[in-house]
Amino acid sequence: MKKNKKRGFLSKLKRWLLGLLVVWFSTTLLLVLCLRWFDPPTTAFMLQRDYSEEHGPIEIRHEWRELHRIAPSLAMSVIASEDQKFADHWGFDVAAIQQVIEDGKAGKQMRGASTISQQLAKNLFLWSGRSWVRKGLEVYFTAAIETLVPKQRILELYLNVAEFGDGIYGAEAAAQSIFGVPAESLSTHQSALLAARLPAPKSYTIQPPSDYMEQRAEWIEQQIIQLGDQAYLDRL
Repeated sequence: MKKNKKRGFLSKLKRWLLGLLVVWFSTTLLLVLCLRWFDPPTTAFMLQRDYSEEHGPIEIRHEWRELHRIAPSLAMSVIASEDQKFADHWGFDVAAIQQVIEDGKAGKQMRGASTISQQLAKNLFLWSGRSWVRKGLEVYFTAAIETLVPKQRILELYLNVAEFGDGIYGAEAAAQSIFGVPAESLSTHQSALLAARLPAPKSYTIQPPSDYMEQRAEWIEQQIIQLGDQAYLDRL
């Protein structure tokens, strides 16, 4: 009798857990699919930055702009700096990941290997920090984004949610706050400086730019020429 009750309870628990998983997958995939047409009003990273225990409330500056109203030079600068294989991969740069693993085994300093799609997934849905759970969710959301959202839209989303400065999210807020111009009027060099700041937007200074930022921006501009500038964007 007790065994039958236990089996019945376990069976109900399995069905309940399976139901929760189905609901979770359905909900998250629907959220990702909606990104094809709807602009997210905020992101997980913005919500986390709304309040800092050390400094109190942080002003979030964010204004959405369609891709055609953002200077192509910024789009290309971000691609050149963050993810040069963006047009060709399915969300993950396998070669870069393998290189990071090899560098780690050799005791070298490990650099990031996140693609634009991975960074978008983190910004929209996840939290800062490192754990296997977060990494697993990052892989899931990245795969969902790449499957359900076109490349041009992925780029538009990223340019609008990436943090370009302390509390400054998106190309329009960055262009206005840092250079005093709209995002569509950014020069090639200004765009390169913004992209150069992405790895550490709260630390790197670009107004005025440090020598390192100037060198980094010049390298990005050279990479854009090699990638093909507008021809690269036309492939998306």
